[in-house]
Amino acid sequence: MDDDKIIELYFARDENAIKETAYIYGKKLDYLSLGILRNIYDANECVNDTYLKTWNTIPPQKPTYLYAFIAKICRYLCFGKLDYKNAHKRNFEIVTLSDELMCCIPDKLSETEFEDKAIGDILTDFLNTLSEDNRLIFMRRYWFCEPISEIVNRYNISESKVKTSLHRTRKKLKSYLGTEGISI
Repeated sequence: MDDDKIIELYFARDENAIKETAYIYGKKLDYLSLGILRNIYDANECVNDTYLKTWNTIPPQKPTYLYAFIAKICRYLCFGKLDYKNAHKRNFEIVTLSDELMCCIPDKLSETEFEDKAIGDILTDFLNTLSEDNRLIFMRRYWFCEPISEIVNRYNISESKVKTSLHRTRKKLKSYLGTEGISI
């Protein structure tokens, strides 16, 4: 079943929409949430919460890309779970990811405010300028929150190549955002 038909099921308030979503995207959501949370029980809870949040959000929203829509919900829930679980302690992996991107993504308190969609469009345009290898490495690290060691194993490349690629891509992103009028 394609995304449009699944979305129609949501609009018809047919519970099969959740079953179809889980059938088509369940493994991807499991992988995404497990990559962020590193705990199977918490990951399963967030995926189930994703289905509920999707049910409550569609309608009125009608996503253009269903997987991107539910993945965004899932990531939001996973990071909320991490915040809750780590309220009194720091998680090295998340702190590292935040620190790596801090130098090239504007924070919400900056003078120039952009809407989420505008920043998303700019990031998409930037990602389209990258080679496929660099784009995959960047997305694996910062969207799927994969550790560098998993990226090394996935693509059978050296750790130094991954780190160098990420460093150069962050520098390019900072420069690209500057050309788009986003000051860091």
